[in-house]
Amino acid sequence: MSKPRAKMTNSFPGCPVETTLSFLDGKWKGVILFHLLTAGTLRFSELRRRLQAVTQRMLTKQLRELEEQGLVSRTVYPVVPPRVDYALTPLGQSLRPVIMVLEQWGSRHVECKNGVRRMIEPDSREDEASAA
Repeated sequence: MSKPRAKMTNSFPGCPVETTLSFLDGKWKGVILFHLLTAGTLRFSELRRRLQAVTQRMLTKQLRELEEQGLVSRTVYPVVPPRVDYALTPLGQSLRPVIMVLEQWGSRHVECKNGVRRMIEPDSREDEASAA
């Protein structure tokens, strides 16, 4: 059986790509970070509305992992009903360039229409311009 990526990074501590990916590992972590980057501090219910396909349990799990990794801060307010806010820490904010490049690439190369995802081939002129 293969090891999870998080356990593999312990064997390859010198690999910065593997280590960085271990922080984003999980179906929803990158999307959560994107929404916190673009919207700022969000309540749990606001995140849930933005990620409609995620279950409450999975969102809680992914947020806890991001908090343990030091990327997200969680603030609980002692009110009824309970209010919990999530925001990026300075370390989480430092992922802005990484997340925004992923967003730009997806905007350029992925089209989502009517529930169908389609890859868009890069224009050869675009490739030549970016290589220059």
